[in-house]
Formats: sequence, structure tokens, C-alpha cells
Amino acid sequence: MATTEKSKATTTKSAAKTKTAANTKSKTGKMENSEFHEFFVDELKDIYWAEKHLVKALPKMKKAATSPELAAAFEKHTQETQTHIETLEQVFSLLEEKAAAKKCDAMAGLLEEADGIIEDTDAGTMIRDAGLILAAQKVEHYEIATYGTLKVFAENMGHTEVAELLGQTLENEKATDVALTECAVSFVNEAASQE
Repeated sequence: MATTEKSKATTTKSAAKTKTAANTKSKTGKMENSEFHEFFVDELKDIYWAEKHLVKALPKMKKAATSPELAAAFEKHTQETQTHIETLEQVFSLLEEKAAAKKCDAMAGLLEEADGIIEDTDAGTMIRDAGLILAAQKVEHYEIATYGTLKVFAENMGHTEVAELLGQTLENEKATDVALTECAVSFVNEAASQE
């Protein structure tokens, strides 16, 4: 008798778990009525705002750059940032959410700092380029942290396609960070130290 009751209890628990799982995810993998899903979407809106404002700031950084190599890096990153915006719009679509931006205080602060570097350094100097690389790498590190975390969130919620898209952007942000480091190490920092 005890075995039968234990078997019924196990069956009931399994049925409850299955029912809960069915109620939690829809056909698209979207977690319905999930606070975690809402938080995820809110953070997507945050990085969407960040990318939309970064794409406007990068041409100013390009114009302020002294070296043609750094100017070219900013030009390339402007194009990549536009792709990141389009990728985020695709992510919102996959999640059946409206692509909307929410002010990102972190990016606003980082872009304000970049403006301050331009104002505080002399045009045509490698010191300005060193400062611009510093500002740009701060932005990259923020984006790397954000995309890395959002990718893991998506994986945990079963949003495989979303996770893949966020992973592609993450790898692109890492590559940009490496390119900026190479620019700094190969000539900018040494030249700035001589000024």
C-alpha cells in the first residue's frame, strides 16, 4: 500500500511539473508571465538604446581621431554598430516584442566621457587618440558584459535562435576590442608618450 501511494505521489509531481513547463513556454520558447523574461526584454531595450546612441557618437569620434588607422576603425565600428541594431530588431521580432529603446544610463555616461576626452585633448595629437581608444574600449567592455549575459539568459530560457544572434554580436564586440588594443599597442600609446 505504501508503494502504491508513493507511486501516485511521484506521478502527481511529474504531471504538475509537465503542466507547469507547458504553461511557462509557448511554441516560440517565450516564457509567458515570467518576471525573468520581462527583465531580459527590459535589458534588451537598454542595449538597443545604447547601440542607437553609439552609432551617432562614432562619427564624431572618427572625426576627432588623429591617425587614419583609428579613424578607419571608428568607421568600421559604425557600420558594425548599425548591424548590431538590426540584429537586436531581429531579436525583438523573434521574441514577438516591439523593438523599443529604454535609456541606458551606462552608455550615456560612457559617451559623455568620450566627449570630455575630445574637449580635454588637443586636436591632431596622439594623446587624443590614446584617450579615444580608452573611451572606445570602455564602451566595448560594457557591451561585451551585456551581450555575454543576455546570451546566457536567452540560453536559459530556451531562446536558442536569440542566443545565437546575441553570441554573434558578442564575438564582434570582442574582435573590436582586440582591434582597438592592437591600434594602441602598435603605435598610438608610444607616440602619445613622446608628446
